[in-house]
Amino acid sequence: MAISKKRKEELVSQYREILERNTSILLAEYSGLTVKETEILRAKIREMGGEFFVVKNSLAKRAFEESGWAHPENAFEGPTAIGAASEDIPGLAKILVDLSKEKEVFRVKAGIIDGELFDAAQIRSLAELPPMPALQAQLLGVLNMPGSQLARVLAGSMRQVVNVLQAYIDAKPEGAAA
Repeated sequence: MAISKKRKEELVSQYREILERNTSILLAEYSGLTVKETEILRAKIREMGGEFFVVKNSLAKRAFEESGWAHPENAFEGPTAIGAASEDIPGLAKILVDLSKEKEVFRVKAGIIDGELFDAAQIRSLAELPPMPALQAQLLGVLNMPGSQLARVLAGSMRQVVNVLQAYIDAKPEGAAA
């Protein structure tokens, strides 16, 4: 069934809005997923603050070009879906990569993250990162470590000075001037 010119313009406009709302886009081939599996995937992505859309290749390619987004040459071959997010990009990658491990018919093609192109292998590596709160906690621990170690060293040195002074006072005979 042919799509009218008006409908094509509406779809390109919708795709451009997706690109404007999000800083990162992951492209996937979704053929073979059931409607129920696709809905479950959409719900998971929505929970983490992202979006998931099946797109028409030629129209999505036009929206990318009109929006000034770079895209991989072969990204718009075969059935294509877009996973989009602005905040938890590793979380989005993890959801898509985990599904590709479960279902052979689903595969991550590529991604555009903050204007940089990523291939499927790089997206899989990104998916292995811990969640954002865990990364933030690790970073805070690293930043906090030198300060706490310095405080321990200084506290230890002061204790030693106080112990030496106390030993000196205790060793002096009664009545001697301090």
